[in-house]
Amino acid sequence: MFFPKQGKPSGAVELFYVAGTIGLQLVSATFIGLAMGYFLDQWLGTSPWLLILFLLLGIVAGFRDVYREAKRIQRRTGGDPGADGSGQGK
Repeated sequence: MFFPKQGKPSGAVELFYVAGTIGLQLVSATFIGLAMGYFLDQWLGTSPWLLILFLLLGIVAGFRDVYREAKRIQRRTGGDPGADGSGQGK
């Protein structure tokens, strides 16, 4: 009843999977960077510098993962923002 009979999920369900994955990647990378910085600061006594550094690195890593996922989705769906010949994305 709730699940499609084919082996592949519907388009809307697949978009929910992708949106959830992107959100988790961004949050988890940021949290891991924050945790690493916090524990390194506690261990080395450099508070708050490593926390700030690793937090920023985690944020950058999260956005990099989101960017890579968006490019992968764009390649998979065949979407090219400049495909109309104007050279400008919409």
